[in-house]
Amino acid sequence: MTTKTKEIDLYDRSLYINREISWLGFNKRCLEEAMDDTNPVLERVKFLAICYGNMDEFFMIRMPGLLGAEVDRLVNIGPDAYDDEGELISVLNDKVRELIDGYEDCWAHLEEPLAANGISILSVSALDPKQKMWVDDYYQERLHPLLTPLALDISHPFPFISNNSLNVAVKLRREDGEVLYARVKVPVGILPRFVKVPSEGQMKQFVLLENILKDNIGALFPGLEVLGCYKFRITRNADVKVTIDEAVDLMSAVEIALDSRDAGFPVRMVVEDSMPSDLVSVFAKNLKLRDQQVTRASDKGMMLTDLWEIYGINMPSLKYKSFVPAVPQEISESVSMFDVIRQKDWILFHPYETFDTVIRFLRESADDPNVQSIKICLYRLGKNSEIIRQLMRAKEKGKAVSVLMELRAKFDEVNNIALARELEKIGVHVVYGPVNLKVHSKLLQVVRLEKDHLVRYTHMSSGNYNANTAKQYADISFLTANQDIGEDVGELFNALTGYFGPRKYKHLLVAPLTLKSTLIEMIRNEAEVKKAGGKAYIAMKANGLIDSDIIVELYKASMAGVKIDLNIRGLCCLRPGIKGISDNITVTSIVDRFLEHERIYYFHNDGDPKMYMGSSDMMPRNLLARVEILFPVLDKEMMVRIRDDILNITLNDNVKARELKSDGTYVLRKRASGEKKLRSQEWFLENKGVWHG
Repeated sequence: MTTKTKEIDLYDRSLYINREISWLGFNKRCLEEAMDDTNPVLERVKFLAICYGNMDEFFMIRMPGLLGAEVDRLVNIGPDAYDDEGELISVLNDKVRELIDGYEDCWAHLEEPLAANGISILSVSALDPKQKMWVDDYYQERLHPLLTPLALDISHPFPFISNNSLNVAVKLRREDGEVLYARVKVPVGILPRFVKVPSEGQMKQFVLLENILKDNIGALFPGLEVLGCYKFRITRNADVKVTIDEAVDLMSAVEIALDSRDAGFPVRMVVEDSMPSDLVSVFAKNLKLRDQQVTRASDKGMMLTDLWEIYGINMPSLKYKSFVPAVPQEISESVSMFDVIRQKDWILFHPYETFDTVIRFLRESADDPNVQSIKICLYRLGKNSEIIRQLMRAKEKGKAVSVLMELRAKFDEVNNIALARELEKIGVHVVYGPVNLKVHSKLLQVVRLEKDHLVRYTHMSSGNYNANTAKQYADISFLTANQDIGEDVGELFNALTGYFGPRKYKHLLVAPLTLKSTLIEMIRNEAEVKKAGGKAYIAMKANGLIDSDIIVELYKASMAGVKIDLNIRGLCCLRPGIKGISDNITVTSIVDRFLEHERIYYFHNDGDPKMYMGSSDMMPRNLLARVEILFPVLDKEMMVRIRDDILNITLNDNVKARELKSDGTYVLRKRASGEKKLRSQEWFLENKGVWHG
């Protein structure tokens, strides 16, 4: 009698890491960089500011869904092991508490090396008499006129407290003994949070704006005894919902939704740890916050996002060494970009290679009398965009310019709406894409008349058309005159400006149509190759891996014996190292000077490899709720160079790479005995352009 082996349920939730825990894990890796004393001290300050900003975003975007806010569960909920959201919130609160303690400990550790380099944040009591006089004058002349004390009693409505603003809660007493409460908003943004005080020599000394306020708080409440004043801040739900109906267009709908962002329901309150419980209760009760939504933090551990002000101090010796991005020798100012691209396909690896080459391509397109049209998809642009200027120049010079502007790029909506209106004023054809899908694809196509026919020149990328982030994010650009790819991109533009739906593409993988299914097909193929005795291998580099269907296929490929190397910078729900399931899978994450942002998907396919790059991660939101693209690397020599000189260097990093364990924790990868140090980002800086062969 034979017994059937029980088939493993690869969708079993215990085989997945919780998405929210993974999010906080990435933040912990950023914190480790802030604690790493081998990093320049101001860069450590920057990492700490990033950590705190990430935590704010976690509460603004992720936590509301766990607290009962309506979310799109299809794209926002991961395949995790928690059925009980109350239990998950408790676990998350513990991890948040651990991180907050880590932030405070990190800032305490940073104060000493900062002071050793002449940068000090002083208490008001530590100022010398001249500095104290200056601060008193600063309060009277600059701060006091901006303050509005708000009483908290039955004759005053409870004040609206804006998202992530810094506030001071005040406890007062009348002469008759009655205890009163008040709130004062600290005008951070109008005034700097770190107020520079006159100092001797090269010293850079600062006092926190709220400490100047607290030292003078009595001036706001004459005749009352100040019993204490304490910092606090509120984080609100900022995951705005855009509702479309026949009465409004998409731009109006986004603007209406944005009006509600700062007024979203409170998600948490962070209070100074010395704030008395009666005062905490006054705010928590009025804001309808439960005890588990209130966090205590030290005086120094609040609103550390403002440390960007300290990072902005002009002291190059305390930051990473500056470098000049490379320009490939063949792409000099003396040659035509069209000639260069026509001769062969090009990859540009930013920030090691300059993004100015992309801007130059657009500038030449604007100036070239043979260029007929320019089409581009824009997601995040930043302020004072050179890309926008060149598109305007192109329109002024008679080109047909079409811009697909994604208005719903989170936290960039206001800027994108303003830019869209600016372009529309001069006659640029601006469209907004499908109502139910965000357009996250990075596409630029220039159509040029050459002799008697039109030639398409195409740029695609993993990163945005943003010259500022291109200096900080590691992204791959691709320039080609391949007409088959050009036709695919042209067809996609037509779908986006017309009616989006199934269309035939020779080379592009387009989400939500073919991208996910084709990735799954290629993963399955590697498993089949291995079972047939061939050589199989999968390597992927992305920002996130959450989609359970793709994870299941990776598990199956691992069970078939396929070696799989994954470099996933941020969220990863796959558990590596599970015996019999994922013991052939290695997952690493790199947190370093530049934000790892490129996406590369490589399949060995028994010696006939395939490689795709582009804008898409392996997350439900990318695969189901966005228009994303992956494009193939058709040039075999280029594929080998990308594999050997970019992908493999990243996968073999043994300095900044952290390896994911099956329990969801990350540890710095250990070097084998005698193994040379390899810090991938430093290698790329030292070997700029080697990937061109």
